[in-house]
Amino acid sequence: MQIAEPGQSTEKEACKPRVVGIDLGTTNSLVAHVEDGGPFVIGEDPIVPSVVYYGNGEVVVGREAVDRAVLAPRETLSSVKRLIGRGMKDVEGVKKLLPYELVGDDRAVKLRVDGKDISPVEVSAEILKALKNRAEGALGGAIEGAVITVPAYFDDAQRQATRDAGRLAGLEVMRLMAEPTAAAVAYGLDRGSKGVYAVFDLGGGTFDVSILKLVEGVFEVKATGGDSALGGDDLDRLIAQARFADDLASGDRSRVAHAVAMARQLKEALTANDDAIVVWEREGKRHQASLTRAQLREIAQPLLDRCGKACRRVLKDAEIEKADLDGVILVGGSTRSPVVRDFVGELFGKDPLCDLDPDQVVALGAAVQADVLAGGQQQMVLLDVVPLSLGIEMMGGVVEKLIHRNTTIPCGATETFTTYADNQTGFDVHVVQGERETADACRSLARFTLKGVPPMIAGMARLEVTFLIDADGLLKVMAKEQTTGQEAHVEVKPSYGLSDEEVERMLIESFEFAE
Repeated sequence: MQIAEPGQSTEKEACKPRVVGIDLGTTNSLVAHVEDGGPFVIGEDPIVPSVVYYGNGEVVVGREAVDRAVLAPRETLSSVKRLIGRGMKDVEGVKKLLPYELVGDDRAVKLRVDGKDISPVEVSAEILKALKNRAEGALGGAIEGAVITVPAYFDDAQRQATRDAGRLAGLEVMRLMAEPTAAAVAYGLDRGSKGVYAVFDLGGGTFDVSILKLVEGVFEVKATGGDSALGGDDLDRLIAQARFADDLASGDRSRVAHAVAMARQLKEALTANDDAIVVWEREGKRHQASLTRAQLREIAQPLLDRCGKACRRVLKDAEIEKADLDGVILVGGSTRSPVVRDFVGELFGKDPLCDLDPDQVVALGAAVQADVLAGGQQQMVLLDVVPLSLGIEMMGGVVEKLIHRNTTIPCGATETFTTYADNQTGFDVHVVQGERETADACRSLARFTLKGVPPMIAGMARLEVTFLIDADGLLKVMAKEQTTGQEAHVEVKPSYGLSDEEVERMLIESFEFAE
């Protein structure tokens, strides 16, 4: 046991690795650290816009990249969190409204910049690199570990791609942490608090809602849900469609980018005002557009309805009535809007908690978790859940679920299957994720084959399939034919992420470029 005078660090505290928490956001990103028992966000201007400019052989991240967006929209990449771990089919709805060009197939999206195809993982890695450099400059040494937050509703592909981005940025990723859970930690609800809380997290590109039960330092996620393609960006586009339809219809990427930027200005002005006006010039003519808070509520209603549907489902999954909640926590920059806050109050029947900065709260919670993992003095246990069910494809394309959504992680499950035809010498195992009953309607995560099974009549072979999910929510699948002992396994690394070889190659290239 170590004893120290009040206010002094123990030897354990002094020797603790230098670790950080990172909120890798759709619109903005932040990095935080724990010192003297309390978390703080690093930087005088702590918010780093999640924007990367590629041009003239240079890579620029943050506010300087934002400044280049109007003049170079095709080379300035933003909101890539909406694309990470996704295929072209997943992003059809936003493709036309993005100022840059998307290429790829149903397995993976890439962004075409100056004749080169760049993956969302690489773009995210540049943002993480900038945050890492910022932290190392402020803390005076190398960062030895990081907890990176992800939306609770991110699937396995999106989580793996985020972890790959961390590796590519040169970070030791200690844990992927759900954003709503990080927010609850930052609110200090672990300090003797008890009760059940809803966390309503509406960011730039994703929406999460989680129900957490807190008892004496234990955070138990009872249920989680949301929409990984719903956020403030979508509201910007709806405002643009309502006020700048001609610009969107022009097909000119610069005009589209300008229209969305004007829409965002109107939205943000309505945070503090009941009405707003934007003015701009084009070809010597003066133009203006206006919006009131009441009109914003009307425009936002379809998105708010989607949020409400997810909230009601999560309450049902958690088997909790909204009247039984002890509080509702707001997270994400989009919850600054009085329109959103009023909606949340109406939905849950109580005023939400918003005494911490919704932009910083996730990074602060991630820093606390990083400190715990590094051996800090905080005492806390997190019990998170699987956001989507996991299973394998059966004969006829039907899905057999082995692990159901909202199961506490880490977890595992084993089931035994058999052959449907005589003389089968192998099993094809197709791993899928989702709530639908057929494999073609779920997300395909991985396929592998168990070979070397001796010929038998149908129904004789016994295939034992085991799913194991770690604390990051990442999956490992093992298959064993019990009569012969033949085994096969796969760590699920979907094509949406990067292979170890690709990450290694990119790291080498980045070191060479730096030299």
